[in-house]
Amino acid sequence: MQNKIIYGVPFSQPVRAVLWLLLIKQTPFELKLINPGSSSEGGSRHPEYLKKFPTGTIPSFEDTETGFVVSESHAIMCYLCNKYDWNDLYPSNPEARAKVDSYLHLHHRNVRESSISLVAPKVRKDLNFSEDFLQASKATLEKSFQAIDSGWLNNSRYLAGDNLTIADISAYVEMGQLQSMFTNVYDFESYPNIKKWLIEMRKVDFHDDIHVALYELGDISKEAPPMETIKNANKKAYIAIQEKLANMK
Repeated sequence: MQNKIIYGVPFSQPVRAVLWLLLIKQTPFELKLINPGSSSEGGSRHPEYLKKFPTGTIPSFEDTETGFVVSESHAIMCYLCNKYDWNDLYPSNPEARAKVDSYLHLHHRNVRESSISLVAPKVRKDLNFSEDFLQASKATLEKSFQAIDSGWLNNSRYLAGDNLTIADISAYVEMGQLQSMFTNVYDFESYPNIKKWLIEMRKVDFHDDIHVALYELGDISKEAPPMETIKNANKKAYIAIQEKLANMK
């Protein structure tokens, strides 16, 4: 058994970010499927899960050798980069790292609105978001895209410069999912720099493997997918990740 455990499901955007980082760095891990929001056994609200991870969120990380546990995708990615000196993806230079951190702080309740306003209403009818809430969320998202296109990506290949970092990984799992090749719920035509960046990100190692769930889900722009489709997408994505992990041994 691997000492690194990631708790979550491949369909989750933050979970995909952590899994992608580990695959890029060819680092073995165990993925334990956790049903988000469920209080049943195997759910993120089950008492046993909450003992380790009080916020009841995914992804969460556990090192079974040391007993160290931590939640939140950005915290997990920063921790892994710090522990294993993955300075190529999380620079040790203070100024370069600050640029990455700046995006990671921006991400929540800004770019993360991609899922909240455009994807979740299609796949989670139980959420019952009000129209006012969705409109406010979309307005925040547009401001974020404008800032990224005219600022972050105006003069650089990636978000924090000319090299890929965990900022790009985190951003892409949110923004990339909206493309026509996946859910097809947003048109980036007004943002040429984001469009170029999206193409660059498709070239990153393990892009297709980490996005199997989205390939399986397909276009949701006109019709919400049935729950069975979402479950099957998660299953196929899990199998794809297991195959990649088997090749690392």
